[in-house]
Amino acid sequence: MKIISTTEAPQAIGPYSQAISAGGLVYTSGQIGLLPNGELAGEDVETQTHQVMKNLFYVLEAAGAHFNDVIKTTIYLEDMRDFEKVNAIYAHYFGLHKPARSTVAVRSLPKGVKIEIDCIAMPGANYQY
Repeated sequence: MKIISTTEAPQAIGPYSQAISAGGLVYTSGQIGLLPNGELAGEDVETQTHQVMKNLFYVLEAAGAHFNDVIKTTIYLEDMRDFEKVNAIYAHYFGLHKPARSTVAVRSLPKGVKIEIDCIAMPGANYQY
């Protein structure tokens, strides 16, 4: 098992790692819309979603993986009415790649954010279309 860490994404706000690599897979912790300096990127779900995707990109990159290597994501939304907005932004970052995914509504998220996303990736899988 290897701990993955990067300064390009915000540091963990609790007793956990940004990601763990084990058994050929990378398991990211949930990323929220914080900038690398720990400040909230913005109040709206669109701004937060863009920042979440950037954070995931950098955490995956630190583990030697990319979005085309992602096999599963989980999205946690404070408000399911944001589903379509989040889908559009998510699709922009993943392009043609469509990993398995779950999306759930939750009562609240850390720091009062509107969205959190985690993922599982297989570095080097780099699905080709």
